[in-house]
Amino acid sequence: MTHARIAGIGSFLPEKVVTNTDLEKVMDTSDEWIQERTGIKRRHVVADDEFTSSIGVQAARRAMDDAGVGPEDIDLIIVGTCTPDKVFPSTACIIQHQLGVKGSAAFDVNAACSGFLYALDLANRYIKTGGAQTALVIGAETLSRITNWEDRGTAVLFGDGAGCVVLQASDEPGILSTHIHADGQFEELLQVRSGISVGYDKTRAGEAFIEMNGNAVFKRAVATFDAIARETVADLDGDLGDIDWFVPHQANMRIIKAAAKKLGMPMERVIATVDEHANTSGASIPLALELAVRDGRIQRGDTVLFAAFGAGFTWGSAMIKY
Repeated sequence: MTHARIAGIGSFLPEKVVTNTDLEKVMDTSDEWIQERTGIKRRHVVADDEFTSSIGVQAARRAMDDAGVGPEDIDLIIVGTCTPDKVFPSTACIIQHQLGVKGSAAFDVNAACSGFLYALDLANRYIKTGGAQTALVIGAETLSRITNWEDRGTAVLFGDGAGCVVLQASDEPGILSTHIHADGQFEELLQVRSGISVGYDKTRAGEAFIEMNGNAVFKRAVATFDAIARETVADLDGDLGDIDWFVPHQANMRIIKAAAKKLGMPMERVIATVDEHANTSGASIPLALELAVRDGRIQRGDTVLFAAFGAGFTWGSAMIKY
């Protein structure tokens, strides 16, 4: 039986850093207030000449180097993003060209903060069914471009970044289980209400930026993390004690801690980077994974649970043997 396993990882964060102290100078907020409510200390923000594609390319190159593969080996590129460069072509196609990859399938998936897990689920299915041998699964976001920097309720939460895994066909199990879901009835709780079909006009206050009902999103996120984790474990006839590491979407430290508590997962086994990166949406899980591998916490053979929750609402999980 053919399996898909992670052969390489890479990430990229823009050089520009915006601290909570920086935000104190331009809005009615404080470092203490932000950290108490979110756990966030700083976030990375793209420069004027950086785009979702350009930071995605940097993460992909690093992942390819880590896996020891070249452009000629890549036969699938999927980018999870809600901040694409253009309406079309897809950011995946732009990245494909910049990497020098020829002829592979390349497309974007928009599932907001669940985008990386949606992309991972799809790439896993392609590989298991013989549709691909080596895939780039990228989560890349430039959320600063849709952030209202005058709204302290949302501006403090988001950052930019990109992460990538190289997924390859293998005789050994790697991606053990994936689950993805959505429920569109919660559309208005977390959204950017403007778009191509409904119209896009930045002169209408707030309509071109992220809007969020924070309390409602918090409650749904905690409950969903718990449910999706238990669904994933049950699918493998295991229990939560089988998990070595929990890598959740990095939305808010309060959400991460509440989800870990409901799962009975000690924080020592939870990878959290939200303090340094803020919420990078579809990039947050691969960014956190890459950091934990590089610092030696996650080792080859460890069992790792990914879980994400995002606008839509969308949610998803993946259990992997790293």
